[in-house]
Amino acid sequence: MAVIDDDEAEPSVAECLRAADEFKNEGNDHFRARRWDEALVAYRAGLGRVPKRQKPEKQPETHSEDDVDDDPTPSQEDPTENSPKEEVPMTDEEIECAKARAVLNANIGACFVKLVSFASSLLDDPNYVKALQRRAASNEKINSWSSLTAAQEDYTTLLKILPPSNPQIKEIERSQHLLKPRLEAAQKAETAEMLSKLKGMGNSILGNFGLSTDNFKFEPNGQGGYSMNFTR
Repeated sequence: MAVIDDDEAEPSVAECLRAADEFKNEGNDHFRARRWDEALVAYRAGLGRVPKRQKPEKQPETHSEDDVDDDPTPSQEDPTENSPKEEVPMTDEEIECAKARAVLNANIGACFVKLVSFASSLLDDPNYVKALQRRAASNEKINSWSSLTAAQEDYTTLLKILPPSNPQIKEIERSQHLLKPRLEAAQKAETAEMLSKLKGMGNSILGNFGLSTDNFKFEPNGQGGYSMNFTR
């Protein structure tokens, strides 16, 4: 995978384009192997490395006191004011960046076409084993709470629809077993992050009343929920 050194100096355009090209090549390898989710991630990473085209700066209008017209009646328009403005020619670097963006955007579009076709196969046959396996593997790579939950559901479905004698059963059971601690870790991490954001929001509001979220204690109620107590 392409890596850009984490230096204080901003990378040059040439370095950005080299990194983008490495991500593109990585995406091409995934695409040829029919790993469209991975290809999409690589192409998007490459696109993120390409500098965006700079918009021409608009010159600020300056007026002196002598420019102020005391008569509010409209004056005759300058015939050149609305004439088409001449475009500033692109530099060689800007042209290379534009080409790179065009290729990567086209490749991203191709990934979406393949992924839509893949999703359609699931709609036509929800029990399609190969599609379920690939979707579960893709969700494992995303590694979020929701994606890992979806992967677990797909593995459960596979264990239900495959005959006990199928040689893939053991591998699926192993994947499901390894997935459990990752799912719990992702759930805890995302829950902690959400509570941290809520706490920050709560403190900004409660601070107006001389309070903070530390004044409220949440304890498990033994029924899957929490009870709240106020303390000073």
